[in-house]
Amino acid sequence: MTRSVVLVGGGLANCLLGLRLRALRPDVSVTLLESASCLGGKHTWSWHGTDVTPAVGAWLLPLASYSWPHHDVRFPGRSRRLPGSYHSLTSEHLHEVVMRTLGDRVRLDAPVVAMAPDGVTLRGGEQLKADLVVDGRGLGAEVPAGVTLRYQKFLGQRLRLAEPHGMTGPLLMDATVSQEQGYRFVYVLPFTATEVLIEDTYYSDTGTLEATVLRQHVAGYAADRGWQVQALLGEETGVLPIVLDATLARFWPVADEVPRSGLRAGLFHHTTGYSVPEAAGLAAELPRLTDLHSQAVAPWIRRRVARRWREQRVFRLLNRMLFLAAAPAERYRILQHFYRLPESVINRFYAGALTAMDISRVLSGTPPVPVHRALRYVLPSSSRSPGIAATQKAPVR
Repeated sequence: MTRSVVLVGGGLANCLLGLRLRALRPDVSVTLLESASCLGGKHTWSWHGTDVTPAVGAWLLPLASYSWPHHDVRFPGRSRRLPGSYHSLTSEHLHEVVMRTLGDRVRLDAPVVAMAPDGVTLRGGEQLKADLVVDGRGLGAEVPAGVTLRYQKFLGQRLRLAEPHGMTGPLLMDATVSQEQGYRFVYVLPFTATEVLIEDTYYSDTGTLEATVLRQHVAGYAADRGWQVQALLGEETGVLPIVLDATLARFWPVADEVPRSGLRAGLFHHTTGYSVPEAAGLAAELPRLTDLHSQAVAPWIRRRVARRWREQRVFRLLNRMLFLAAAPAERYRILQHFYRLPESVINRFYAGALTAMDISRVLSGTPPVPVHRALRYVLPSSSRSPGIAATQKAPVR
């Protein structure tokens, strides 16, 4: 018997889920609904090769738009090159792959106005029945209940340079830039010998993004590197959620029986905002479930979220130290301090898979913030202040 699945929202998580359902479950009819005219928006998602299992990497790596053998980080007191593969996927590439694979099972410009475990209603009144509905529409513009958030916000420009830039791998964090407004770094991806993506990025108390200022910073950074910009090829912006405190029962009440994916489910790295590992992990496992009905899948995903949130407690602690214990101009010291650690620990940090020994090493050493201030924020209850409303939807890196 053919099962029917409706995926609501054409972001990264549902696109990967649609691809894996098509690959693993020929008995399932998949429909992907997106309210915009293209899938994925205007975003670039990235991941380290060690962020996913070899089995997931086997099908995820061929989707990458670009790959490199190493990456660099720079801080006022530390610079480091780390070996290991790093990959990026552009929304344009994702759109092409999904449209080629799912074809007319993708419906663009199809906003959903009502949703239930057994179907959805589109604007205009059309109803689609399904055995499984998955809500992957992101967090939206309002701070959801059950989480205390701060933000990683950025503006990136893809630029063509007049001369080769000379980079052989990404610069994930260049925190040698001005730090007056809090932890700030520049993120650089060298797509070709003369094309780069430069993102000016802030860990901020608010979700407000001043695009004009960030564009000026990108231009200034390129000039400081001696790069002459020949053309602007594209621009993307983002406001990622950084979680200080979380209560799943309020964020996703048990009474809400519609399965969720991606940011909507809270499946992202609570410190870095990276979402590819969580999206790929869900896409790898969900199609293997025997019962693909919403009533079975929703509690399965909720249990997965609960486990991942427990495993990310140390990341929320670091976030509280970053935003609440450190003075804005000194916040970079927490990340600079972190990058003293062995490569294996850093890899597990990004993968969200720290061991007990790793956690001890992350939190040990000379404190990058005063001890008496840091201790105030060890317990989650100390950070339960009203959330700060985001000003725009939050895409994911």
